[in-house]
Amino acid sequence: MIAGVSRDGLIDRLAIGLSGLCFVHCIASAVAIAVLASAGTFLLDPIFHEVGMSIAFVLGVLGLGRGILKHGFMLPASVGGLGLGVMAGSLYIGHENGGTLYSILGVLIVALGHDLNRRAVL
Repeated sequence: MIAGVSRDGLIDRLAIGLSGLCFVHCIASAVAIAVLASAGTFLLDPIFHEVGMSIAFVLGVLGLGRGILKHGFMLPASVGGLGLGVMAGSLYIGHENGGTLYSILGVLIVALGHDLNRRAVL
């Protein structure tokens, strides 16, 4: 089963999709906070971000690690790892100090890493 998943790049596509959802979440959170202060409470709950970061980390390790084993290129994993680090750092910074911008930047970097990985496998 894992061989089939790695062959068609499913993990990388899932990770890119998760990055897209995270990007939309960050933008939606900023808009929701500006428009509806009550909606911001749920969207800014730390557990929401911690669970999302955990899922991103697992998909990153599986997808990018598989890529290293399959094609031997370190660049996609390095780029994705940098993005995960920026995302993790944004959790520490918090939304009040520009963490949303760092989170968006990290998500885009992770998506780039997974796209590089997907292209290298094909």
